[in-house]
Amino acid sequence: MSRESNSMQDLNDLNGEGKIAAVIRLTRWREHVPFTVPLTVVGGLLAVDPLSMPVDWRLLSVLTANLLAMSFAFMLNDIEDAPDDALDVNKKSHNVISSGLLHRREGLIITWATFIVSFLLYAASGTLALLLGMITLALCYLYSAHPFRFKARPFTDVISHALMLSGLLIATGYFTYGNEPGAVWLVIAAAALFSAYGQFYNQVADYTVDKQAGLKNTVVLLGKRGTAILSYLSIAMALICMAAAIMQGLFPNWLGTVLVIGVIACSLFPWELDMRGNLAQDGGNLQRPALIIANLLALVWLASNLGLLSIA
Repeated sequence: MSRESNSMQDLNDLNGEGKIAAVIRLTRWREHVPFTVPLTVVGGLLAVDPLSMPVDWRLLSVLTANLLAMSFAFMLNDIEDAPDDALDVNKKSHNVISSGLLHRREGLIITWATFIVSFLLYAASGTLALLLGMITLALCYLYSAHPFRFKARPFTDVISHALMLSGLLIATGYFTYGNEPGAVWLVIAAAALFSAYGQFYNQVADYTVDKQAGLKNTVVLLGKRGTAILSYLSIAMALICMAAAIMQGLFPNWLGTVLVIGVIACSLFPWELDMRGNLAQDGGNLQRPALIIANLLALVWLASNLGLLSIA
């Protein structure tokens, strides 16, 4: 094949299949699907299970809306961070805007189209789901967009992260079906606190880079030690909230057996990396197996609710 033919093929890949692959990479779906699915599903099941009702098409609607909202958040983050990521070899290779696989204008068009579809699906899921979805989408925007950049401000970085990436996901699932959460707030709080722990953990790991970059987020304000203490408090409070929710009988008793099976299965394998693929520190090696178990519990519970799995 001639050099000219090779060049033409490369150009076609970039304009066709290459563009599609770049858009998929821009969503960074691998980073948010593993927690968006179980949180949304559990939220819906917490509403319908006490009524002995099966979920319906609305769960799929709000789940897709949440998935697209998280995609919107990650896409906008890469677009806004592109100029800075272009200065770092590793970050540039992971950012399709910085690396030139997508132009900024193309990325923005796809990103805002994702926003619109997510909004419409929230609207189809009900009034309360739409209200919470609008808050979620607003936080997704404010977290990364200039000049707001909640991610670069102390405390708002953690609060917005905990709400949009956890608390609001489970809340939209619940309020699609119910409007009297009661003790379900314990589960929502637990999810938000687990997410806050993850943010604190990541900030401690990124402390040196963030400080050199001139960021003024929580870890730069409090230091590594202070932020680490907050991470431990967050995980402790999350476990307390979840224990209280279990004692309130919010979950089927048989899920405990599935939990034990999941824990035993995951303990058979070595876990050395955290969720971002870095060498785990301070318990970060528990992040991946915890998400696997969360997905197992949510999907088995969903299968039982739909009558696909009979459990005495």
